[in-house]
Amino acid sequence: MYTSIKALFSCGRFKKPSHQTRLRPNQTLIGTTNSPEHNPITIYNSHSFDLYTRFSMAELTAATNNFSPDLIIGSGRFRYIYKGQLSNGVVVAVKKLKPCEFQEFREFRAEMETQGKLCHRNILPLFGYCESGDDRLLVFKFMEKGNLYQWLHDRSSAQYISHTLFPLSWETRIKIIRGVANELSYLHGLEKSIVHRNISASNILLDHEFEAQISQFGLARRIQPSYSQSTDVAGTMGYLPPEYRNSSSGKVTVKADVYGFGVLMLEIATGWWPSLFREVDIVDWAINMVAQNSQMQMVDPKISRKGLIEASVVEYFRIACMCITESPRERPVMTEIVHLLNQILL
Repeated sequence: MYTSIKALFSCGRFKKPSHQTRLRPNQTLIGTTNSPEHNPITIYNSHSFDLYTRFSMAELTAATNNFSPDLIIGSGRFRYIYKGQLSNGVVVAVKKLKPCEFQEFREFRAEMETQGKLCHRNILPLFGYCESGDDRLLVFKFMEKGNLYQWLHDRSSAQYISHTLFPLSWETRIKIIRGVANELSYLHGLEKSIVHRNISASNILLDHEFEAQISQFGLARRIQPSYSQSTDVAGTMGYLPPEYRNSSSGKVTVKADVYGFGVLMLEIATGWWPSLFREVDIVDWAINMVAQNSQMQMVDPKISRKGLIEASVVEYFRIACMCITESPRERPVMTEIVHLLNQILL
């Protein structure tokens, strides 16, 4: 355990503490899985992922008050997320995976590799990790305003983010969706494109200025430009493209992210949760409403109509419908989407 961490950041990440557990410079931190259907991202020496930022279990136990239930700010089937404070006063989010879950163990490694390497203002900074026995933990920058799902759908979660949840304005929603678009454009534009594969409101975190920070890179895959590869179908129901829905495997392409982004656009603007349990699917509903020129009726009723520009609303939903086109080839690329979103008048 170390007692202090230098609060120095490189691209929003910690610099290595002077007395952390060290790995040899040429040592492979992350290995690849032998399963042929998975192609996780493998990184050896990264300039932005500091191989020495390895937290001890004692440090994170102290930071979270022995993983107190009172500090849980999020949870999933195989994980809990705690708000914590390191010994140097830095507030963090600690993701603790439930032991002995192979899928989560694999996603832990993929997430550590991806977010440890990437540097972008709209990607949630990873500060470090901990491997102790069967325990696997990741330490992230704490986002003061929680996640987008909480603001759109779960007003009871205000206790977790210490903020009063109020209806997001149209301008704020546009700011958030532009941030997500910028991040996806960055990922897809890398020499070897990264497909996130899990775009959803719960994976969009918000800082104190409502700047979007993308999280949950455990399902991300790196592919060659203009190339697709077969893998298991993964992601969040409601955001999956039609080419995935009736198959146990599918081709990983950037156009799958574009579809999920289009669903997110609809969700942010309408306030609808894209659950499959509704009688009417949000995508089918949106396409029908746009065909009837009813875009203003689609806007979340909690959004003030004062100053809302109808032409901007119409253009917004036009872009969203481009993204949710059934044919992947007909969907635009994220660079085009970024350009179109930046043209929307507020």
